[in-house]
Amino acid sequence: MVRGMGEVAGTAGDPVLGDPGVPVVVERAAGVGGELVLRRAGEHYEIISNGVFLMDTRGGASERLLVRAAVEGLDGPVRLLIGGLGVGFSLAEALELPGVAHVTVVEREPAVIAWHATELRPWSRGALDDPRVTVRRADLLDYLAGPHDDRFDALCLDVDNGPDWTVTPGNARLYGPAGLDLLARRLTPRGTLAVWSANAAPAFGELLRRRFGRVRVREVPVARGEPDVVYLASEPRPAGGPRDGSRA
Repeated sequence: MVRGMGEVAGTAGDPVLGDPGVPVVVERAAGVGGELVLRRAGEHYEIISNGVFLMDTRGGASERLLVRAAVEGLDGPVRLLIGGLGVGFSLAEALELPGVAHVTVVEREPAVIAWHATELRPWSRGALDDPRVTVRRADLLDYLAGPHDDRFDALCLDVDNGPDWTVTPGNARLYGPAGLDLLARRLTPRGTLAVWSANAAPAFGELLRRRFGRVRVREVPVARGEPDVVYLASEPRPAGGPRDGSRA
């Protein structure tokens, strides 16, 4: 997800005809978390949630890094979960990586999934038609807590602008001790949890170090503002065991 940019003005008004710099509303949809708007700005698309900019099709370097770093060093076959379909950068990248045998995408918004059959298809490269891809329309927390026994070699989370900047208040549970327990239980012994953030989240980093034996932080410079950050955690400690915050 590309960093949020605050309230977006003018989504309800008519575009200025003939001005390629003015975003044009392509579609509005009632989403699980409120109104979703797909806009076109020149050759690119933007997704707005309840008037707040969420992501667009520009860039994508850190979203691609999210999955590359999570599967780095793993021999195939690799089973990967992506939390949040977004504009498809992470999914498209995952299918290009050697050894990736299957990708499960958990996305709660039906409109976002539908847009990848139309306007957003070029950015996900038609990945939803790939037989290696399964899309689960569900809230990620509900999926993680579900009765299935799915486990993954990589869990890649891109459902928010970061642990400190969630799209909906309920998502904050993902980044606390209970959420990390759910995530750790879905990892294979060799698995890695990767979390995308639009900024450094020191408190979240410390929680990871208490729950996992190895934690790495990768930064990706951006044109403006703080770097994007990818947190990588592996070797989960036993749930309920000592969590001394030691660093790998």
